[in-house]
Amino acid sequence: MEKNITAHEYKITRLQRQELNGHNSFLVFFTGLSGSGKSTLANALEEKLNFSKIHTYVLDGDNVRRGINKNLGFSPEDRSENNRRIGEISKLFIDAGIVVLAAFVAPYQKDRQSICDTVGSENFIEVFVNTSLEECEKRDVKGLYKKARAGEIKNMTGVSAPYEAPISPDVEVSHLNTLEESVEIIFQAVKDKLELNTHE
Repeated sequence: MEKNITAHEYKITRLQRQELNGHNSFLVFFTGLSGSGKSTLANALEEKLNFSKIHTYVLDGDNVRRGINKNLGFSPEDRSENNRRIGEISKLFIDAGIVVLAAFVAPYQKDRQSICDTVGSENFIEVFVNTSLEECEKRDVKGLYKKARAGEIKNMTGVSAPYEAPISPDVEVSHLNTLEESVEIIFQAVKDKLELNTHE
């Protein structure tokens, strides 16, 4: 089947789209346990970037699973496929000149590395939201940990399924930081990357 597929070359390039937007495009990937604050951080960072006239789009775990990935469960294989699709979607947004903010548990190192490989390491900023399991369970904003402890949810990351913490993330924040502090830490890590290099 693949031998019958030919990539079509379009006249407008990624650089032209970036120039139109006035900034570089890349993926900021938030990983951490459920309830760690990934989506809250992605949303707050998007607000800060939007205020600076940066074109953004947030990909969130729950939202993506309601649409393009609604046929996937939470087995290791389905989690990997979920993340593979996220990588491919992010690559399209980056090509469109958009800064992508992706908030996903993504518990396996190999899957996060695969996303990095898909978009290119130069387009990938990994943010580890290092909120402890104890704190996530205390928050339990979706009631998932309570259900997992009662045996109602299987393959719950941190409870009945593993979470492989990033070995050397580009940015690390935790529940010990305020929301404002965390956003500023992440912003400082990405702001130079927003500068468009037109001499490539």
